[in-house]
Amino acid sequence: MSNTQKIKVLLLEGINQTAINIFKNYKIFEVETFPKALPENELLEKIKDVNFLGIRSRTQVTKDVLAAAKNLISVGCFCIGTNQVDLDAAKSRGIPVFNAPFSNTRSVAELTIGSIIHLLRGIPEKNLKAHRGEWAKTAKNSFEARRKKLGIVGYGNIGSQLSILASGLGMHVYYYDIESKLSHGNAVPVDSLEELLKISDVVTLHVPALESTKNLMNATRFAQMKTGSFLINYARGNVVDIDALVENLESGKILGAALDVYPTEPKSNKDEFKSPLLAFDNVLLSPHIGGSTQEAQENIGREVAQKLVNFYKDGTTAWAVNFPEINVETLVKNSRILHVHNNIPGILGQINKIFLEKNINVEAQILKTDENIGVAVIDIAGELTSELLKNLSTISGTIRVRKI
Repeated sequence: MSNTQKIKVLLLEGINQTAINIFKNYKIFEVETFPKALPENELLEKIKDVNFLGIRSRTQVTKDVLAAAKNLISVGCFCIGTNQVDLDAAKSRGIPVFNAPFSNTRSVAELTIGSIIHLLRGIPEKNLKAHRGEWAKTAKNSFEARRKKLGIVGYGNIGSQLSILASGLGMHVYYYDIESKLSHGNAVPVDSLEELLKISDVVTLHVPALESTKNLMNATRFAQMKTGSFLINYARGNVVDIDALVENLESGKILGAALDVYPTEPKSNKDEFKSPLLAFDNVLLSPHIGGSTQEAQENIGREVAQKLVNFYKDGTTAWAVNFPEINVETLVKNSRILHVHNNIPGILGQINKIFLEKNINVEAQILKTDENIGVAVIDIAGELTSELLKNLSTISGTIRVRKI
């Protein structure tokens, strides 16, 4: 890629202007934006000459899409999750994927706090009745948050911040996580999910979408919850067995619920939202907006765009979800090479052999590997020629070589 050639950036799904501005601050980037996801056939055509792709949750970056993206350098997920990207296929092509695991933490935590209060006061049902002209003034099944037991499933960035906010309301906070996590404030860890469910007045889910968390809340788990308790799912749509939730709402075992994510969601704002939960006035439904605040989207735009820029300009893979992490701030940049290869013995030796044969001095070198690939960032003295890049690309096991 020549110094005068523009680096093409494609941003889909209305990514925040903050991200666009970061790219435009560097004159080398040419940015094209779309307000929504593209159908796969359009994406396959559009991505052929794209260098950087930015998406949110609706765009599916499949193996076929990656195969069509011959010039793709990196993918940025301007959200928390990366399930919409075939991470293994991207890695095999030397394409790191970046996301924003922390930037919408506050937004989701605040929404959860608001939902806790609304559920405990029966606001979803009372609101709908008021819109229908019904006056449902009653204290039945209406509670203060203070002294209620909140059970947090998943004590990561969102769960831990939520515990601080809930403690400020006077709630008694308990949490369960498969990993040992340091508690914040007065939050108390418990040893099992069953124990958490049995003691909690409100259960809120903040776990990733994994095979182990699919239908985490099923009929067995609902049976372990307190009668008259509440459930909130602002994590991933497949974490809750919706049929089991419906049964427990119908029986009155679960007094109310709030959901922001669903197993199947509309592809656009113009598509109809369908769910058996529409039949329940005591269920608070929102359209996957946990991180949809101006502040969160600005933070996400800034974080992911900067990660993509840093990877292009310096070779930094820190915080990539599918790549060995290299932070190259300490390297002395003269002529810099990024070499991505299969993790097999001897490749670094072959790289250095080429430098030796060309009488090239290596000023700095970092290699990081995982079980599949290795990533080397190398600073050399003197000019980095196209011939040298070609020689490095012929090493057996090479996935990608790029001048930085």
